[in-house]
Amino acid sequence: MSKKKKEKITYIDDGRTIADMSNVSGGHDWLKKGTTSSFKDIWRTYWSATRMMLKPTLVAVGFLLAAFAIIALIFWLIP
Repeated sequence: MSKKKKEKITYIDDGRTIADMSNVSGGHDWLKKGTTSSFKDIWRTYWSATRMMLKPTLVAVGFLLAAFAIIALIFWLIP
């Protein structure tokens, strides 16, 4: 038994930023099948994620409002 050498793959940069994927078959089968989760489970997941991000969102919005108020006061007091 003789071992066959693996063919060395040579990649050539043709300067394109996006590869041509038109001949690729297959894809994500799970996108076509849908989900087995119930609406209740989906809603619970969505609401827990929303609730988890509510405080950081309010802090960020508060910071932006405070920065806007400070800049507005500076330009309003100094005409």
